[in-house]
Amino acid sequence: MNIKTLSLSLFALCISFITLAQSNITNDYYRHLRYNHVSPYIKLVGTYPINKTIAKNTSHYIFKYNDDKQLIAIINNHYFTERKHSLASIGAFKTGISYDNNQETRVYFDKNGKRVTNDREVYKEVFTIDKSGNYTKLAFFDVTDNPMESNWKIAEYHWFKKGKMVIEKRFGLKQEPRDLSTYFEFGITGMLFRKDGSPIANYNLNEDLEITNNSVGVASYQDTYDKNGNHIKYTYHDANNNLVMNPFGLSVGTKEYDAFGNYIKQEHFDQDMKFLRDRDIANNQHIALSKTASQKDSLEIRRISSGYLIALQELKPDLINEVMNDSLNKVTIGFNRKLRKEVVTDISKERMIKNAENWNKSNTRFPPLPSNQVTILDIYNRIATVKLFSDNWVEYLHLIKLDGKWSIVNLLWQHKDINRYPKE
Repeated sequence: MNIKTLSLSLFALCISFITLAQSNITNDYYRHLRYNHVSPYIKLVGTYPINKTIAKNTSHYIFKYNDDKQLIAIINNHYFTERKHSLASIGAFKTGISYDNNQETRVYFDKNGKRVTNDREVYKEVFTIDKSGNYTKLAFFDVTDNPMESNWKIAEYHWFKKGKMVIEKRFGLKQEPRDLSTYFEFGITGMLFRKDGSPIANYNLNEDLEITNNSVGVASYQDTYDKNGNHIKYTYHDANNNLVMNPFGLSVGTKEYDAFGNYIKQEHFDQDMKFLRDRDIANNQHIALSKTASQKDSLEIRRISSGYLIALQELKPDLINEVMNDSLNKVTIGFNRKLRKEVVTDISKERMIKNAENWNKSNTRFPPLPSNQVTILDIYNRIATVKLFSDNWVEYLHLIKLDGKWSIVNLLWQHKDINRYPKE
């Protein structure tokens, strides 16, 4: 066997090994992740299992496992946009998970394989695991493997067991104690879990690890899950386990889900279970198309669009102020003599108000009977596109409806006389 043949044989053998290794990776598909807002101590778990065929046509997560049944990657194909807690999603396309002795390391990637941060705004998470498989520590690192703090100013989590509780302490880069989050005052916490790993309660503890009220009288928040792993209820309690109001104006929150586990509604109650408010949770799964625009909207869009030209023609700065949005972006084609190239030039709303005051003061900018032709190209609910065809210009307008009032937010124009521009 010559060297070339041997090399080809070794290459084929390597390919076969790679193929074999890849074939041993198993995939599980889930519609959702279990809501894990209490602590990163909670294991990542998929809920609402589906098969590969169903996953092709819906939002989902892929959990990848090696031969030892260890989770080695999570692919995030969840594209429904309902509002989520910051620890209820991963925040990256791919989570790569590796294991080395007593450590589990997670790194995060976008679709192009580039390292990115997760929802905690860290690049790498390294968990330390004890002999029983429990996490004892979590440390955060940046893209160059230097220790860093999360968006909640936490660099490390430490965990240990005391009776039935898992005790959690958090620290910054200088080992200073940190609260549970930047907006919720729980220092040392004690956590209780069900057999399936879902959280029951999170208690605020003093230095002696005793349950105690924080400065606003909250000592714990407690969670209820249904059989599908949906987080359906959360409540706030004092040190005597009585319901109390939290800093955000509620004592009890309930959540509803559809048959596929999509979060669709929430309700809030006070400590006496008096109803406070509710809210439907919008997402892009069930999109309700806008109804055809009303005649009133169409007439108002025409009035606003033509009003811009009338304001210039009849010297009405107040009308310009009315029809143009404060965020107006009016642009056209210009020429930069220094660069010797065509450029985009823009005009502000303030400049347009000045123009309406004096630009046509000689009454020579427009014909005696101006031609202001308005064509509505499209209206969708609270946005619209309009074409203006006047004596001087051809213009495309974007309008937006804010607080019940239409206004021009974008305006793209050029002179009607194309001879003003270089021949292409």
